[in-house]
Amino acid sequence: MRDVQERDSEFVDRLVHINRVAKVVKGGKRFGFAALVVVGDQKGRVGFGHGKAREVPEAIRKATEQAKRQLIRVPLRDARTLHHDVIGRHGAGKVILRAAVPGTGIIAGGPMRAVFETLGINDIVAKSQGTSNPYNMVRATFDALQKCDSPRSVASRRGLKVSELQARRGEVSVEA
Repeated sequence: MRDVQERDSEFVDRLVHINRVAKVVKGGKRFGFAALVVVGDQKGRVGFGHGKAREVPEAIRKATEQAKRQLIRVPLRDARTLHHDVIGRHGAGKVILRAAVPGTGIIAGGPMRAVFETLGINDIVAKSQGTSNPYNMVRATFDALQKCDSPRSVASRRGLKVSELQARRGEVSVEA
């Protein structure tokens, strides 16, 4: 029980959205709640969950548990930003994530901001196009984050050293 609490304490969770839905029955209306929660360890792991229940705290608890089961790891540059720019899509939503220089801060809309704060990103510029639905924005953001690669993984995939990969990047920018 104690190590379960210790493991849970390393995560930061942010409530992104609560939706109240009503079912009309013979005696009146029955209300239910849906919660969207983002969970992360602020060191490169993040996940989101969606929970539904008759009471708000129960919906949040369910969403938090689901988010902890669906964590993904994102490679970060200097533990503050992304390695490269990336585009993510989900439904009608499209998000553009751009790496930023130190001191920029998190320039992003509400649902995306929650993802970046729990992920541990300090400097990023993000733009959401299309939908403003928080569910689709979070899913599009996760789609983009899953496409992120670190120079180390690219170099190993190509059978190169990271220094060779960085040198080639310099040659390409000189030619352009």
